[in-house]
Amino acid sequence: MSRLKTLTAEYRELRARLEQGGGPERVRRQHEQGKLTARERVTKLLDPGGTWFELGLLVAHDQYDGQAPAAGVVTGLGPVAGRPAVVVANDATVKAGSWWPETIKKILRAQEVAMRQRIPIVYLVDSAGVNLPYQEGVFPGQYGAARIFYYNSIMRRYLRVPQIAAVMGPCIAGGAYLPALSDVIFMVEGTSFMGLGGPNLVKGATGQTVDAETLGGARTHTAVSGVGHYRAKDDQECLERIREYVARLPYAPRPTTVRESLRTPPVVKPKRNPKDLYELLPADHRMSYDVGAVLECLLDGGRVDPFQPDLAPEMICGHGAIAGRAVALIANSRGVIKGKQGASPKIGGIIYTESAEKVAYFIENADRERIPLLFLQDVSGFMVGTEAEHSGIIRAGARFVEAMATATVPKLVLTVNHASGAGYYAMAGQGFDPDFVVSWPTGRMGVMEGESAVQAVFGAAAADSGNAAAVEAMRTDYEHQLDARFAGARGFVDAIIAPEETRDTLAFLLEVTSQFPGPHLGAFVLPPVLGDP
Repeated sequence: MSRLKTLTAEYRELRARLEQGGGPERVRRQHEQGKLTARERVTKLLDPGGTWFELGLLVAHDQYDGQAPAAGVVTGLGPVAGRPAVVVANDATVKAGSWWPETIKKILRAQEVAMRQRIPIVYLVDSAGVNLPYQEGVFPGQYGAARIFYYNSIMRRYLRVPQIAAVMGPCIAGGAYLPALSDVIFMVEGTSFMGLGGPNLVKGATGQTVDAETLGGARTHTAVSGVGHYRAKDDQECLERIREYVARLPYAPRPTTVRESLRTPPVVKPKRNPKDLYELLPADHRMSYDVGAVLECLLDGGRVDPFQPDLAPEMICGHGAIAGRAVALIANSRGVIKGKQGASPKIGGIIYTESAEKVAYFIENADRERIPLLFLQDVSGFMVGTEAEHSGIIRAGARFVEAMATATVPKLVLTVNHASGAGYYAMAGQGFDPDFVVSWPTGRMGVMEGESAVQAVFGAAAADSGNAAAVEAMRTDYEHQLDARFAGARGFVDAIIAPEETRDTLAFLLEVTSQFPGPHLGAFVLPPVLGDP
């Protein structure tokens, strides 16, 4: 079995376990309360058969002794009433849907996607509030829970991003501001509760004795306080009414210009079966492989129109299409590449001065032409040494980074193998706010490989028997941290995907990023004049 196939099988097993949330017993309790689970709600909200791209499934899976699968919240994108939408659903089977520090991170990421792409966001609220033992990672700080409400407000006032909240269980204390800052609130009879304090807190603070339904139930907030707007008899009806609400939102797809229709080819199947990818990647991540064959599994017709193919061939730049949508592709070639006459060969996966200049120019052209960028990361870093420094590698690398960072077109990233050093940054690393980052299970994200780190720390002393234990411990630690699942657990990638899912996933993400024709920079971009739609 190939390395990619083995790691994918391990990932599928982990994914299936995490999708069970708190487990069968807690699912049963949820059903006994007359409520659907978070994932059941998401399925019924989305269009049947539509693509579901889950954000951060692996977040926190290796923390808290495994007690926080998916950090207690399901976040992702899918079609609702025919249009892409972001969904945030508290998973009440995991610690009653309470907020862990990583829950905040996931909700913020989901909101940023909605703001960046200007697409509706639906909150399916069923949460007991802050997970109090971990409040220091939830409540305070620039990126604490308050940031959620800041994003709520920016979306309402300036970005005009539709926000629909459904209170489908408890919604307590500061968490009540999430639906309150949404455009509309749906509530469910018999299961919804929304209030700044529950009955017990009210009893202790004021001496009043009141039941939850009278204090903040669905009928109270839709008929007395006026905080809620729509009341449904059960989860099923609530979700159906949300779909109806989204369907009637004004929505005019951006008209296609003649130039765009000419440059976007018709949909053609890839040249090779995507399942061939399992055999194309080598068993050892350090070995070379045919990147062209990989592209034949992903692109329409497997075709790439190469840009300067005979110049700096260690970096592949070119134009292609995925499901009929044009992309400007940047990929690292792997293997030893013959140098120019009299020059030393080049190592694929390493960025040289010439290749940095080439890619910078290509990115700037794509930005001018309004073509989305797709980065296939398998990069070990920038070249070092006397020759590289004398050739101006630092300045060329800076041009590469600046061109990528300031490009206003959508940027998608697929990590194939390595994502190391400053090369990872230049190839649209997460810190530069690409629209989406996905990885195959073979992805390895870190400042350098473990063996390089051993040499950097120990040097020649790495061979000393007295250092054997420390050297081996360092290698083991690096292997753990370089695993794609480690990156997924910390939100360094939006999702890990199986190779045969790649083409369909990228096609859906290209559709999502096409919703907003304005600049794709940062978490969100305000209109030129504040308040303009």
